[in-house]
Amino acid sequence: MSKEFALSLSPTMGALQPSMTLGITAKAKALMAQGVDVASMCAGEPDFDTPEHIKTAAIAALQKGDTKYTPSSGRPELRAAIAKKLTDENGIPCSADNVIVAPGAKFSVFSAVTALCGPGDEVIIPVPFWLSYTEMVQAAGATAVFVETKAEDGFCVTRSALEAVVTERTKLLILNTPSNPTGGVYSRQALQDVADVAVQKGFMVLADEIYEKLVYDADCSHTSLASLGPEIHAQTITVNGFSKAYSMTGWRLGYLAAPSWLVKPIAALQSHSTSNPTSFAQAGALAAITGGDADIDIMRDAFRERRDRIFSLLSAIDGVTVTKPKGAFYIFPDIGSFGLGSMEFAERLLNDHNVAVIPGKPFGADTCVRLSYACSMATIEKACFRLAEFCATL
Repeated sequence: MSKEFALSLSPTMGALQPSMTLGITAKAKALMAQGVDVASMCAGEPDFDTPEHIKTAAIAALQKGDTKYTPSSGRPELRAAIAKKLTDENGIPCSADNVIVAPGAKFSVFSAVTALCGPGDEVIIPVPFWLSYTEMVQAAGATAVFVETKAEDGFCVTRSALEAVVTERTKLLILNTPSNPTGGVYSRQALQDVADVAVQKGFMVLADEIYEKLVYDADCSHTSLASLGPEIHAQTITVNGFSKAYSMTGWRLGYLAAPSWLVKPIAALQSHSTSNPTSFAQAGALAAITGGDADIDIMRDAFRERRDRIFSLLSAIDGVTVTKPKGAFYIFPDIGSFGLGSMEFAERLLNDHNVAVIPGKPFGADTCVRLSYACSMATIEKACFRLAEFCATL
């Protein structure tokens, strides 16, 4: 009889938790596969197909045998196109040497955090936050420091709140605009306040701008933090990608732009961990970034209409408090008045009323739930009707 063999796990990697958004989405899909009529509001991806010219470019690359290794940081022509996009569209002075293409923007965030931060470092994360940020900080061996935001401030961190949590150990601030899960968008002035503190206190900022193309109102636009002057530019890592704007989630392509001193270790990390982004997917990405925004405009118009509808429906439910999102495709209603934590609320909603939402607890906000309106209008109507029925029973 053999004895059970076990070793202790890494104190950093061994403590990581699976993504709850993926887990609940999988449960909803399993119910749907059994024939249950589930209104799923979980998806963190557009429900549109990838635009045809992007698919055509990738197919052509496959057909001509573009199936071999590429440079580990991405093809030079794609990196150059990204640098031009960042310079021309975002106002971020950039060259191809500052750009690293990665297998997903998520990996771009991960590699930047782990290359920059380690034990003894503190990483400031505004709450609510995308749940993977904390796990990445944990993987790096650094310490997450949370700073609360308020709905009345559009879920954007204020200067005073940020200053209150900065210490001599602060290495990095992670800033996501437009935001997952709240849909909040930082104004230029709010970003300038962040930049002033970062420059004064001497810490880096990771600006996650993956939803930059999805901003909906005439009085609101996306501003890139690194565009606000040479000092903050030198302290900013800008992360973006192709998943959300071009409906390319499964293609797994993202990128970052960073100062040269930081690009080198990130490139080394990527070379030893992923080898390179997929060759023919990069051909599609090049077509995406050089092909104009016509397809994006169509998606954005649809998301705006859905945003307006879901906000109206949720606002009419007694006990639910909701802030109108300005970007991304999420809405983050507060359900704290019902006396349930977000985990129990979401579980009962799925089990009893066949509506799948993401609990707010892993986002740092246990009185809220996240709904994605990257789905049909019919699904939005059905989900909100059932949610209203559920809330009426509490």
